[in-house]
Amino acid sequence: MPAPLPKPLRIDARVVENACEGGGNHRLRLCVPGWPGFEPGQFAMLSPGPIGAAPRTDPLLPRPMAVYRAFGDEVEILFKRSGRGTALLGEARPGECVRLVGPLGRPFAPPRPGERALLVGGGTGVASLYELARKLLPSNEMAILLGARSAADLMGRADFDAFGDCVRLATEDGSAGERGLVTGLLEAELARGGPARVYACGPTPMMRRCADLAAAAGAAACASLENHMACGFGVCLGCAVPLRAGGFGLVCRDGPVFATGDVVWEGLP
Repeated sequence: MPAPLPKPLRIDARVVENACEGGGNHRLRLCVPGWPGFEPGQFAMLSPGPIGAAPRTDPLLPRPMAVYRAFGDEVEILFKRSGRGTALLGEARPGECVRLVGPLGRPFAPPRPGERALLVGGGTGVASLYELARKLLPSNEMAILLGARSAADLMGRADFDAFGDCVRLATEDGSAGERGLVTGLLEAELARGGPARVYACGPTPMMRRCADLAAAAGAAACASLENHMACGFGVCLGCAVPLRAGGFGLVCRDGPVFATGDVVWEGLP
């Protein structure tokens, strides 16, 4: 039986640091008293910007964000400014508060004995993989494959570089690592043969390509989906994903991590 997951908090978290790291990427560090810990792949719902004196109605809904890492009661979130909500979040100043609900969702499962762990992150999906890499590195053979449009868009690069030679990079413009898509790095790793388990998070076309490559190589694979959601715990039904077995799963409650063979990829936006 797997250990029970940490119980989520609903709390106003104080901003400790909010640093722009280039390419629109931000590192947000929050003080979350009583933080219960989290498992790799879990996420939190954050208010779209700091809490003000009046209730926020524009934008109204919180944003799901991967939990990047934590130090005691301090939680780090990496995100990219991509719209009004994340722009407001990027302007949150130390001392202000951001409403947080988390940790939420089902995490990544560890690889089976003898399986190489192949972590594939694209764009903001990189933020979902750091804690998994940290936990697996001491006792598992692993390759960490990270991709982005350019070197400036790579999230958490210095943190991942500390893992050493198992990290490989791909950028579309060739400004860091190999020129091309991160799925090209995965294809080369799978060509080495042997049991492997793929962990993917990033844009839907990237994850679908990872699923196809893993299936062709006979490797197990899972993906952390990044669907939009309004609540984070299965009430709004806004994050439904079609399943091969029929019906739908909810990314917030049944995921965000799914076995890639369970997902009807052509049914995703």
